Formats: sequence, structure tokens, C-alpha cells
Amino acid sequence: MTHSRSKTDQPRPAALPTFQALLDTTDWASLAMVCGTGECLPAALTLLTSPDPLIRQSALQDALGPVTHQNSIYEATVPVALCVAAILNHPAVTAGDDSQDAKTSSHRPTLVRLLEWLGDTAYDADDECVAIGERLYGEGFLDEYEEMRAFRDARPAIFSAVHALLGHDNADVRHTALVAAIPLIEHPLLTQHQAALAGRARRLLATSTDRYHRDRVLDALKAWGHDTSGLENASDIAAREHYAALRAARASREGGYSEDPPF
Repeated sequence: MTHSRSKTDQPRPAALPTFQALLDTTDWASLAMVCGTGECLPAALTLLTSPDPLIRQSALQDALGPVTHQNSIYEATVPVALCVAAILNHPAVTAGDDSQDAKTSSHRPTLVRLLEWLGDTAYDADDECVAIGERLYGEGFLDEYEEMRAFRDARPAIFSAVHALLGHDNADVRHTALVAAIPLIEHPLLTQHQAALAGRARRLLATSTDRYHRDRVLDALKAWGHDTSGLENASDIAAREHYAALRAARASREGGYSEDPPF
């Protein structure tokens, strides 16, 4: 039997494995993280699906902290990111959004925290970080930074899980999913989602007061060629002017250089 290629003749994105398959097939002890190797990660990742919200909150740092430190990506980061994506629809994680803990605790729901982490990590491996790395270290930057390249290759699988939450009933979940999706769709297989995300970005700007969310979607819309002048409110304009002043002051202190390495 033969299988025809898609009409666009593009390879299909890799499917997201199940959480258990990722735990069982990953050689965690061989993967570097910020300190040591990742043999402790399967237990911490499993606790993220505990029905006890306090256990989930405690597990967040144990599972995610060791694989993302100072905006760096490690060997263990990709399998952890895939595991996180694979549990976004886990009943214990999704139920936590409406739990009493979510209403009274100072901690944000596990689902939102996981989406935030995926988004932050994706921004640490986005095209802008690659461009900065290439300016600093040459065009072979990604060839040397294999961990970042591996994360970038995994973006379609991660996006498949994030995409399912873009229409979530909870505004915090869907807005955080949107912010996470923005750097993921820089992958060549995902750029067709840009128009749909732009529409969601406009809806976010019409309702959300979250400074970080607004900054991210405004930056994305500008990068995609949209006129955002009618979408900005007074707070957005003040924030933009403040950021520009900070950049100018920093550039002045550093003799005109204002970029950080992406790790």
C-alpha cells in the first residue's frame, strides 16, 4: 500500500506521544539538566497529575525548575516539555482550574502554570533568540546548541496540545495558551495558524488587562504586519514608552549594545 503526500507536499508534524510512553521510553539518567542528570524527573512529572493541588504545586518546581534556568535549554528540557504537553488534558490538571484551591490559593492553577512554562521556554528558543545567537556566535549557533534545536523541532507536537486549549472556557487558560502558541507557530509547519491566532489576539486585547499577555500579543501582531494603533489602550502606550526608555538607557550604559545572549 502506498500513501500519498499532502497537497502542500509538506511532512506531517510528529505526533505527541502519551505521557506514559514518554516516561517509559526516555533515558532520563542520561539527560543533563542544570545540575546533574534527570533520573529524578519521572517522579516529579508524575506528581503533576496528582489529584491533590498542593502536591501538584510543589511538583512544579521539582519538575520544571531543573530543566530551565536563566533562560537556558538543557538535554532534559525537550522530554519534559513533551511530558507537560501530554498532561495538559489530564483530568487532575484540568479539574484543578475549578477547584477550591484555585479560588483561594495565591498559586495559579496547575494548567495555567504549565502553559506559562511552555510559553516561556518556547520564547527562549524563538527566532529572535536564534538571530541574537547567530549575531553573537556565528551562523552555526544552532548546530552547536543542539538542545535549542531539539526544542524547536518539537514545537509541532507541543503545539498540538496547546492548540486544544485556545478556546477554553476559562479566560486565563485560553489567554495563556494563546501566548504560548505564538512562539510555537514560528515552526514552518505551523505558520498557517497565524491568521487564527491574530483573531484571538485581537479578542484578548478587547478584554484582558494582563500586562504580560497584552505585550506578547501586541508584539506578535506587529511582527505579523498588523496595524495595532487602534488596539492599544493608554496602558499599552505607557508601557511601550517605558520599555523604549529602558532600552535607550541600557544601550547608553553599554555603549550602544542592548541585547542579551539567548541563554
